[in-house]
Amino acid sequence: MKLGALAHRLIWTAVGLGLLALVSYELSQAGIRPIKLLETALLPMTPLVLAAVGECVNERAGVINIGIEGIFLITAVLGVFWAEVLGSGLLGILMGGLFGAIIGGILGVISTYGRADQIIAGMGLNVMSLGLVQYLLMAIWAFPGIHVFPRELVLPRIALPTPIGVLRISPMTIAAIIITLLTALLLYKTLLGLRIRAAGDKPEAVDVAGINVNRVRIFASVFAGFLAGLGGAFMPLAWFGGLVKEVSAGRGFIALAAVVFAGLNPILALAASFIFGFAEGLAFAIAVTPGVKEVIPFHFVQMTPYLVTVIILAIFVTSRRFPRALGKPYIRE
Repeated sequence: MKLGALAHRLIWTAVGLGLLALVSYELSQAGIRPIKLLETALLPMTPLVLAAVGECVNERAGVINIGIEGIFLITAVLGVFWAEVLGSGLLGILMGGLFGAIIGGILGVISTYGRADQIIAGMGLNVMSLGLVQYLLMAIWAFPGIHVFPRELVLPRIALPTPIGVLRISPMTIAAIIITLLTALLLYKTLLGLRIRAAGDKPEAVDVAGINVNRVRIFASVFAGFLAGLGGAFMPLAWFGGLVKEVSAGRGFIALAAVVFAGLNPILALAASFIFGFAEGLAFAIAVTPGVKEVIPFHFVQMTPYLVTVIILAIFVTSRRFPRALGKPYIRE
């Protein structure tokens, strides 16, 4: 019996997580503590899963946004700015989400009522953000390329006891996992979720039911933009503790790879984001561990997250089932 697409991804997810467990054990033999590796993996996972889950909803509604990288960059800068103005890292992250929602809403309007090519619009956002971020750094802080803000603005982590030790985890990581679970319930267990999925697969049915297809799609775009904005502001305010012009480092595209892997399923997007986050955490752990960093070339280690992304895309991009109306503006007949 031929396995369905979901079962296929579940099997590969289990295989991937099993390999991670094996790698963790082997690294523990080399002196890398599993609890520290997990802490390091959860940090890059957080912005990835936020953006990927939002994009799953967005594409379910029929709108594709490849401008996540641009949203990451812009909201990272604006999140830090408002954190300094309001004196709170948490408020800065929420402001990043707000500006991400605004950007997502603008893209949604352009894609629906403006009937713009969604791929071109997303690429335009990515290209624009490269220059805008450098301009904002210079205009706000009069220093191009980097900004170091007060340490007290960094969102503190909480300590959770686990069987393998005390895990220091960001509250935003816990929030991202909860958001993933709630989003899955929204998509598959509510009337709104049914409308979102129908807007991507059968928008004419949504229209016949008396529901405005474009409004559903704009809602999805705003939701996706909000989550991506949280992820963008998370990076400087809860992870790096500083801001550089390349703060996102291509993670917006890795989030899109997680969406491909997940087949637009939020739970699988969480698993994919953890795998990608683990790859980045592993690269960092290897790069700083004596006895290991001398054996494995530094530049090979640095490319590990992106190499994993390419492999995942090569395996899953052809087997993914896109919504029938994805990327197509709805024109009422």
